[in-house]
Amino acid sequence: MVKNYMKIQIGYEIVYDCAKTTPMILALHPYPNLETPDCLITIPAISQITNYIDNYGNKLSRLVLPEGETKIFSNLIVNDSGISDLENVSAGQVPVEELPDEILIYLLGSRYCETDLFYDLAWDLFGKLPAGWECVQGICDFVNKQIKFDYYEACATRTAWDAYNEKIGVCRDYAHLAIAFCRALNIPARYCTGYLSDIGEPKPHGIMDFAAWIEVYLDGGWYIFDPRNNKRRIGRIPLAKGRDAADVPISNSFGLNKLKEFKVWADEYIEN
Repeated sequence: MVKNYMKIQIGYEIVYDCAKTTPMILALHPYPNLETPDCLITIPAISQITNYIDNYGNKLSRLVLPEGETKIFSNLIVNDSGISDLENVSAGQVPVEELPDEILIYLLGSRYCETDLFYDLAWDLFGKLPAGWECVQGICDFVNKQIKFDYYEACATRTAWDAYNEKIGVCRDYAHLAIAFCRALNIPARYCTGYLSDIGEPKPHGIMDFAAWIEVYLDGGWYIFDPRNNKRRIGRIPLAKGRDAADVPISNSFGLNKLKEFKVWADEYIEN
């Protein structure tokens, strides 16, 4: 049932095993609308954790993990509208010459989105669609059918071009492929990662993980599109946004380590 307002309990529990002290950068801070204070807790306790804002406006944390196992966890309550992602089917494409300067970077190729490889294909597939919302939705429809989702086929080095040809992947691969198509058509697009709840979705639910989707710049604003699920969803809480996954990894470590445990949750919070 769609609500006008709700609270969502979000959090994670991640355990790393480091061969020696290891510097790390974490992108685990949700965007605003927090009900409870934002916190990042470690066991054993790490006293020196500093936060900063990166070039894309994301809040990141710097810390050094000790040798051995370290648990990193958080449990928060966020306020949410309770309604699905905004839809604006009349939103039009902005001509390149009219785009704000800070948006232009989202037209360029990046580590996982080889825009130059997609120019001819993008125009062949989508060039006759009306520019704007309908074109982007057409891209998402295509990507959703082109890639078969397989959680166990995740690959850290798979690019948009790889995903197009291999026809398999996870949510980040759907996002990268859709972004590459959009940029090839002169539509600014950026990569987003964060929590995506199963609120309002039929059971059984899949394995909970951090999700990836895209935002596309139309009519002077950013709009959410989700080529993996290809529908408007409730309870989408971003952690970081950038050109592609290379800009916004959940963790970026500078030393040898193993991921021992990984849990994520995003559930409606019902007050007693």
